[in-house]
Amino acid sequence: MPEREVVPDDARHGRIGFDESIYCAGKSPSQLDTILARSIEASRPLLLTRLDAGMFDALVPAHRTALDYDPVSRTAMLGGPAGSGTPRVAVVTAGTSDVPVAKEAVRTLAYYGETALEVYDVGVAGLWRLLDRIEEIRAMPVVLAVAGMEASLPSVVGGQVPGLVVAVPTSNGYGVSAGGRVALDASLSSCAPGLAVVNIDNGYGAACVALRALRLAG
Repeated sequence: MPEREVVPDDARHGRIGFDESIYCAGKSPSQLDTILARSIEASRPLLLTRLDAGMFDALVPAHRTALDYDPVSRTAMLGGPAGSGTPRVAVVTAGTSDVPVAKEAVRTLAYYGETALEVYDVGVAGLWRLLDRIEEIRAMPVVLAVAGMEASLPSVVGGQVPGLVVAVPTSNGYGVSAGGRVALDASLSSCAPGLAVVNIDNGYGAACVALRALRLAG
């Protein structure tokens, strides 16, 4: 069976201010090579997500060389600005196991020119870790709170900071954590007023929420 033709949405940036990101899971190396070749020919920047190391290694050498690839977040950038300047978004994780999802958000922000304040491993099982950094976090207009298991971190952060707080539930956790469903439900059920929630492991989507909020704020 022939491979499906890839049809990039080249006009997306003009409509909503975001380039089309390429979700790599489920695509073949040849499909990705086709997308990359078109983008390189058009001098068009590109953000790729869920690009695992095996898939990256299967790309043609010229495309691997052209990409800024990060195996932790499984993201790659073709051109595009790097984050710089004073951070306006804090990306906070409950544990180090949540860092890959957090890094997906950080890299997405960087693609659009935003630097993130990264605060990792400050889960509420050791609340002092969060409280030691809370003033830095509180100064940010947007906070992405990334947590698995019972996802208590977003609610605690949501009760401590005045800016937009986005809960990013992750699939980390044992047994009844159910691959992140408990974290998602806990975030949706939070008593912290105004807590926004994205889907499980969706660091990219959380970063886009942050970018939309920053654009509105000017």
